[in-house]
Amino acid sequence: MRSFWGLMKAYWFSERWKEAWTLTIVIALLTALSSKAGVWFALALGELGNSIAFFHDAANTSPLQAILTNAGILVLLVVLKDAGFTGVRGLVSATLHRKWRGWLNSQFNKALLDGNHTHFHAQHGSAAGGIVAPDNIDQRIQESIKDMTGGAIGLAMGVLGVATSLYFIGENLIGSSVEVKGLEFLGGYGSAVLAFLAVAIYVPLNTWIAVKLGRLLERLNIRMQQAEGSYRSELTTFLRRSFHVAASHGEDVQKSMHDKLYVDIDKTWGKLNVVNNSYTSFELIYNFLGARIVAYGPGLVSFIHNRLDYKGYITGSEMVAQLISQCSWFIHVMPAIATLRANSQRVTELANAIENVQHPQAFYSQTGQSDFHYASQNPVFGLTIQKLELAHQGEDATPFLSAANLRFRRGEWTFLKGESGCGKTSLIKAINGLWPYGRGTIVFPDGVKSFYAAQEVKLQQVSLKQLVCLPGSEHDHGDAQVASALHKAGLGDFIEHMANESREGKSWDQVLSGGQKQKLVVARIILQQPGLLFLDEATGALDPEGKIAFHQAIKDNCPDVTVISVMHEAVAPRSAAGTEFYHSIVLIADGVATKKPMAPTLPVELTTILTQPRPVEDKWLRFSRRLKQK
Repeated sequence: MRSFWGLMKAYWFSERWKEAWTLTIVIALLTALSSKAGVWFALALGELGNSIAFFHDAANTSPLQAILTNAGILVLLVVLKDAGFTGVRGLVSATLHRKWRGWLNSQFNKALLDGNHTHFHAQHGSAAGGIVAPDNIDQRIQESIKDMTGGAIGLAMGVLGVATSLYFIGENLIGSSVEVKGLEFLGGYGSAVLAFLAVAIYVPLNTWIAVKLGRLLERLNIRMQQAEGSYRSELTTFLRRSFHVAASHGEDVQKSMHDKLYVDIDKTWGKLNVVNNSYTSFELIYNFLGARIVAYGPGLVSFIHNRLDYKGYITGSEMVAQLISQCSWFIHVMPAIATLRANSQRVTELANAIENVQHPQAFYSQTGQSDFHYASQNPVFGLTIQKLELAHQGEDATPFLSAANLRFRRGEWTFLKGESGCGKTSLIKAINGLWPYGRGTIVFPDGVKSFYAAQEVKLQQVSLKQLVCLPGSEHDHGDAQVASALHKAGLGDFIEHMANESREGKSWDQVLSGGQKQKLVVARIILQQPGLLFLDEATGALDPEGKIAFHQAIKDNCPDVTVISVMHEAVAPRSAAGTEFYHSIVLIADGVATKKPMAPTLPVELTTILTQPRPVEDKWLRFSRRLKQK
């Protein structure tokens, strides 16, 4: 699906090809019947016109009855054509649109949400490296796919309509053709040749004009989608950080950002309106000239020279008008073609971006050094990191963090310590394959499940039970197991609401506080029982007691887990009894990560003082008094 035609035909050659082809064949049959009904309509219109023209003819014994009969037949044909063939075809084509869009949507979601973390890698790119990440992926999947599939079906029906109309109307024109004075060498095909010649000259000339305007529409449509997507993306981001905007009184700055983005929409929209209305005017003039001048011209010569009666003239002219209308599908749908091409370009760009990151290291190697090797070993030996260097984008980028040899044994708890910005989180990301640039070898314990707990917890809009069971399914664990995990994590009050996706009209992301969301992470850990646990400032929203409870819950319920943790605290938390949770520390200083055992245990009083957010002078004063008392 990396090209226009590949995108167009993928559904028809997929596992759902029977569904696709059945709906397509039904649409084709209904289109053919609609075209045939157009011929019947032209014949009936000729009969009605003839009965009106000869209303006062002495030979016409029942003029009113003839008019009413022909008018009734014409109405029945309109109902049959528009409400029957065309109406049913519209329903079937809408069904095909829904099925096709649903299949494409599932394919892109499957590709983005694979085990390769494609959704994450696809958003990274570098204009300097010639790799531009696709903007507004949500818009491409939602709007572009929907509009593209609908537009493609409409155009396909138009092409089929042209083919069937050429056959049925052309057959009738040739069958009713008469000799034309001055063109006797054409014999009885004179009027048909003139009709086809008029269509062949009038339609292509105006199609050329339509193509020129269509290319301009295509460029403006692409620009409009980009502008609309950027504005919507900023609105979505703003609503997520609404509290921070309010707390910092940043409304004026936010408003100026919105105004700046909307200016682009307004300017592009203005240009698009001018071109759209110009095209509408061109199409209206084209339709009038085609249906009332060009269509009635070819048969006029034969009618004047009495080679064609009035009924034959009206019928033939209406058929030419029908033929012009059908052959003008390209002109009528040029705005839709422009939109289709714009949408397909957006979708194929996303497909290419997805394909490009199927091998992340090869992708990142185009804009920097990316040479990580991941392997596995006997779980007895735990996790090993060898000759690791982390860098930023650029071939000549200097590593900001290096680790010669780090080993984390089974059941070992390690605390990562270093100044802010030294690379603690980057190290955890690299271990989990989420850091793009650098090199090194990471050897995982074979068959051991890992769990990454980040500082910021964003919850999907699903039931509480499903949130606890993530990344698995809610069917993987019984209610009793999930309830137990919630209770051990300190969220027992919510057990009775496990099956609900919301509470009091609010999603769980809105219901739970920051601290409660991090307790929810503990519930996940207890339920999932990972062998490797990465805590990336996962206790940031908890108070000192909450941090102790967080660690204690993991210690009590996951006895063999290997923990690697990043925290802002200078001293790692200890249990309420004063024992250490952590066995070792990785210190990052001057761009080098070194591992060593934790320092000798400090007195409980000193550890308590160091973890309390009070003035340093007061802490030492109270500590000195306690020592004197002893």
